[in-house]
Amino acid sequence: MITFFNLIVFFTIGALPALAMKEDTTYVDPKDTVVVTSTRSHENILETPMAVTVIPKLVLQSQRGFGMDEALTLVPGVLAQSRSGNTDVRIQVRGFGARGAGERSNAGTSRGIRFYQDGIPETEPDGRTSFDIINMTHASSIEVLRSNSSALWGNASGGVVSVSTIPDELRPFVELGGGLGSFGYNNIQLLTQTMLNNEGQLYLSLVNQSTNGWRVHSKSDLLQGTIGIKANVDERTRFKTFIAGAWNRYEIPGALTYQEYLDNPQQAQDNPDVYNPTYVGRDEFRDNKIIRIGSTFEHDLGNGDGISATAFVQSKALQRSERNTWRDFTRYHIGGNGVYRNIMVINESLSNKFLLGTDIQYQDGSILFYNLDTAASTNGRQVGRGTTLRDNKREGALNLGMFFQDEVIIDNISIVGGFRYDAITYYSESRINPIPGSSKTYSRLTPKLGLTYQYSDILNIYASLGGGIEVPAANETDPPAVRGEDTLTTLNPLLEPIVSTTYEVGFKGISPHWKGIVGSFRYDAAAFYIDVRNDIIPYRNGRFYQTAGRSRRVGAEFGASVVLLQKFTLFSSLTLMQTEYLDYTIDSGYIDESKTGITVSYSGNQMAGIPTFFTTVRLRYDLPMVRGMFAEAEVRRVGSYFASDDNTIIVDGYTIVDATLGTNFNLIQDQLDVRVLLRANNLTSASYMASAWLNPDRTPGGVAYIEPGLPLNISGTLTMRVHL
Repeated sequence: MITFFNLIVFFTIGALPALAMKEDTTYVDPKDTVVVTSTRSHENILETPMAVTVIPKLVLQSQRGFGMDEALTLVPGVLAQSRSGNTDVRIQVRGFGARGAGERSNAGTSRGIRFYQDGIPETEPDGRTSFDIINMTHASSIEVLRSNSSALWGNASGGVVSVSTIPDELRPFVELGGGLGSFGYNNIQLLTQTMLNNEGQLYLSLVNQSTNGWRVHSKSDLLQGTIGIKANVDERTRFKTFIAGAWNRYEIPGALTYQEYLDNPQQAQDNPDVYNPTYVGRDEFRDNKIIRIGSTFEHDLGNGDGISATAFVQSKALQRSERNTWRDFTRYHIGGNGVYRNIMVINESLSNKFLLGTDIQYQDGSILFYNLDTAASTNGRQVGRGTTLRDNKREGALNLGMFFQDEVIIDNISIVGGFRYDAITYYSESRINPIPGSSKTYSRLTPKLGLTYQYSDILNIYASLGGGIEVPAANETDPPAVRGEDTLTTLNPLLEPIVSTTYEVGFKGISPHWKGIVGSFRYDAAAFYIDVRNDIIPYRNGRFYQTAGRSRRVGAEFGASVVLLQKFTLFSSLTLMQTEYLDYTIDSGYIDESKTGITVSYSGNQMAGIPTFFTTVRLRYDLPMVRGMFAEAEVRRVGSYFASDDNTIIVDGYTIVDATLGTNFNLIQDQLDVRVLLRANNLTSASYMASAWLNPDRTPGGVAYIEPGLPLNISGTLTMRVHL
């Protein structure tokens, strides 16, 4: 394991050339408007009647880039937890996505939230997202739309995360970098760019990261690559094309019982009284190979009219060893969208913005189920694919959506209204077992209404009403195995779409420039009430899913960043949320067939998986005597929550302290830039429950639900950018 002393030496050597440089007094002008695109149009963040966070470049500058959790810690309403210290991250926005945790429900994926990279959807038609391609190492900007956004984006839009990998520097360069860290972590990265006509860009990004893992059986390897072209054909026409691919392999150590967690949180789940065969015995892992090409096109028609379109095609080859079965997935994913925009300026105090668009996504493919062969090996694995083909399933999904939005602006008042219609169809069939194929369609009309009053740059007030829809993911439509009649179909008859209504009010603003005291001050605050019908609940580690009749979430969020004396920058986020099942009764027969007809009511209980409180505070100090050198300290607190609907299994709250030292300097005038980063996570080496499985199995060996977080871990990165 790399030592703390090695990294201190590594950091100090990299920082020496900057020691004699002049003080840097540059900081962000608060009058600069932040334009967001996650609202499906270019719009000033202050004018949007939604909770939107644009993650500052200062935050992206100090992240390691192995997983999305480090970049999202300062976004209010968003809880991002690394499950094994790699790309497998549990993410929820205002409780949406909370159910995605467990043996069967969310290894390596998220749900309930839509993710985009360079305008291309990472989220599949059924609402699941894997993070294989999302390149956090070379992310140049990230926008997070925290308000319920189904009226714009469709299914599973409890939040929207949009990542851009397009370099923000408009000149040719070659950047090389590498890093080392605790538990065998290492990364190698390349980013290079050349310029095209009319400020166009052609760039290549390659990143390889790996770790031996802290826990037993948690090794991870990730290779990502992107070739991007941004071309401005003329003043009115722009297009972008991205070829992206990833190869992500990682082992899954499983969850621990409370006693196992106390005895040795580093162990994998290898107790035959809990799982037989165990996670180690069946060599639980995932191996994902993905390649995609996608293009976006924008054209200004003149007179306030404009059109845009997106198209993509993606191929996936996935292998799994899970639940004592070897699975080979072959999938293709295609889709696109088209949007018409009109901006009409009637006079100085009256204007109108109009949006009309459609989206389509289709994914299909086969899954081959084999037995595990513990005497064989494949690609260095402990087990291999057996020779017995147990099943050959087709699993497809089609997502169609059409939306309309109109915004009227009268002086400082903006009124937005719109709606969206979605239809999501599943196709499922078994080509071996005698279960008839079936299809099922979910559809919904979702409304939206918003009002913004722009009092000043310091204070903008908004209120909104937004609808939401989230259909069950494909694996959630598998029928419960404990009810014989349910095996007559390949789709779960118990589930209906999650339908939600969000009522929200908020405040946001940017301070004036008080030179010498406050360099800039940005803030946003929001309060929300979310009424949810048919919330989908995992049972027995996701062995089957049931719906809660009605539940609610009431919360408040606050996020801010302030620059003091041009040297200190304080970032903070705070989320408070109360949840409750209002109408929720479950038939015990779905857990134990002998208890069919015996019901249990969880009405009045808190919802599982959602903390009532989490907050992050980060303080950055830019050293006045050394240009480009900075130090950061971050404290993150997550409150306790329940892992079970009966509110008997508790996930303990935790506090984590991180620290970062960094330097950015020009070694050769206008030709060579050097960046050095030393990051220490969990400085106190606190033992904590980083994530939890919801409604887990109760076995003779105990209840396994705890995914322990990493102890103290240190990493260092050195990158050099040569300008051509």
